[in-house]
Amino acid sequence: MNEDFSAGQPGISRDNRISEDGLQRLENQLQRGGQISDAVLAQWIRRYGDAAREIVRRAGRYRDDLG
Repeated sequence: MNEDFSAGQPGISRDNRISEDGLQRLENQLQRGGQISDAVLAQWIRRYGDAAREIVRRAGRYRDDLG
């Protein structure tokens, strides 16, 4: 098996890397005060689950109707 790890870190699956990168982008945007609509926050929570919910909660933007 000849794996190319040049695009990421060895031993970390592509899905996990994408998930971690996405969650980091969400956190960075919220920390910078980015104006993310409630509909978009709900999409993040649907896609990334509890990890995104916790980031949104820490930013003070979480409501039960977001998901």
